[in-house]
Amino acid sequence: MVLLFNVSCLITVVFTCLIYIPLFYRLNIISTYEYISRRFGSAVKYLIVITFLTYMFIYLGIATYTPALALSEVTGINLWISIITTGSVCTLYTTLGGIKAVVWTDVFQICIMLAGLLALLIQGLIQVGGFEKVWRTAERGGRLNFFDFDPDPRRKHTFWTTVLGGTFVWIAIYSCNQAQVQRYLSCKSEKEAKKAIFLNWVAMLGLSVAACMCGLIMYAIYETCDPVQAKRINNSNQMTPLLVLDILAHIPGVPGLFIASAFSGTLSTISSGINAIAAVSVEDIIKPNWKSWEHFSESKKTLFTKLLAMTFGIWTMLLGGLTSLLDENLMQLMRSVDGLFLGPILGVFTLAALFPKSNGKGAFVGMVISSFLSMLFGVSSQMYPPDNRFTRKLPTSTSGCHLHNITVTSSTNVTSLLTTMETYPAPEKTVNILEAMASLSYGYYTPVGCLASIIIGLLVSMVTGGTKDVDESLIAPIYHTIHKFIFKKEPSAPLPESGIQLLESTPEKLFSTGHYPSSLQ
Repeated sequence: MVLLFNVSCLITVVFTCLIYIPLFYRLNIISTYEYISRRFGSAVKYLIVITFLTYMFIYLGIATYTPALALSEVTGINLWISIITTGSVCTLYTTLGGIKAVVWTDVFQICIMLAGLLALLIQGLIQVGGFEKVWRTAERGGRLNFFDFDPDPRRKHTFWTTVLGGTFVWIAIYSCNQAQVQRYLSCKSEKEAKKAIFLNWVAMLGLSVAACMCGLIMYAIYETCDPVQAKRINNSNQMTPLLVLDILAHIPGVPGLFIASAFSGTLSTISSGINAIAAVSVEDIIKPNWKSWEHFSESKKTLFTKLLAMTFGIWTMLLGGLTSLLDENLMQLMRSVDGLFLGPILGVFTLAALFPKSNGKGAFVGMVISSFLSMLFGVSSQMYPPDNRFTRKLPTSTSGCHLHNITVTSSTNVTSLLTTMETYPAPEKTVNILEAMASLSYGYYTPVGCLASIIIGLLVSMVTGGTKDVDESLIAPIYHTIHKFIFKKEPSAPLPESGIQLLESTPEKLFSTGHYPSSLQ
């Protein structure tokens, strides 16, 4: 199912290259929210900026915790020390180097990430006995269900939640997330930016295939001795560090390579995130509201921005520590955070780029109501966690743990788990509205938030009269192309010189020409 995210990401590449890259490049902006200010005014901009900053702090906290957990498990270092180390290193080079440091370190980090995954992949295949055996084991355990077309929106992972929901998430990240947009806006031309985004997708495809293969190897190795049930680890987030210790510990340096791989992914995310938060804070909050800012020298502005980045780095470390208190699957947690915050923002950007008649009042009301709706989804999912009827947990076993000299402290009846997979008991109690909302798959959070923002925004815009004269440069170029194609309408242009001469002619000369130029008509 995770591999299907690559399909949604490919769709996103197409949408980004057609709509958002041409729009942002021609506006020559630093912050994506500067565009919203021009289109809808400062009230909508500040609402989106606050939402974005909240989202980024939560997201970066989760991202900081992930490799810190891996380092703590493999080396035995205290988790808090691990979090502080991760955040400090990243904050230091982002503060000193800015966007140039972010981009170049990203290049090296993707190489290290691939190297770490390939080390785990190759050694795992050797230990299990080859790709064919890994595949057969996964097939026997029901781990190869790529295309589940169940339309039930309460099912966590289906083709629809992954591809449809994933497309909305990725479009939101690539179109209105400053952390991602700043990367392709730093390319030297629009053409280079489009090329970079396509190459990004190719690299992501390779990375996710390698990661998913490592997951199948993990299942093949622990098929008969689930480490969580055997109490070797506390939760599923510790599975990969355990796998590294079990199959790579005997090779000097290789466990360290994997830790470097895990850290590279996080450092890449945190560095771009801190840089984005600093850029948005300066461009969208400080510059417009601090009149003395323009009188500062460039060196003082740079120093202030670096101190700002350092402050945000410290906040990220604190939130990473708070994330360690949550007992949830990290990937699901990240996708939920994406869905709850990015949907309303994407809705406003879509209104701005593709609906010329939408106005600031519609965008503001749409953003507020869709954000409230998203918040209800988040709160309800915590109050009423969805039960196994909609998650269909696959069975695991501890029957082979005695072969590894592992004592199982609690047993699980695999037959009952299998029965739970197939049987859906009907609830007896009355379901309230929050419970019904909680049952919706987190894959649909972004589409629901986005569509609510667009529909409400358009309705309010219609009621309040819409926008009379919008600057055409603020609407996506593809809109003008499609509009001209459908209505065959040429853009208005100054009257050509030949037309002026004809208008100045006498009626006799005018009618004797035998035809009329389109400009004169």
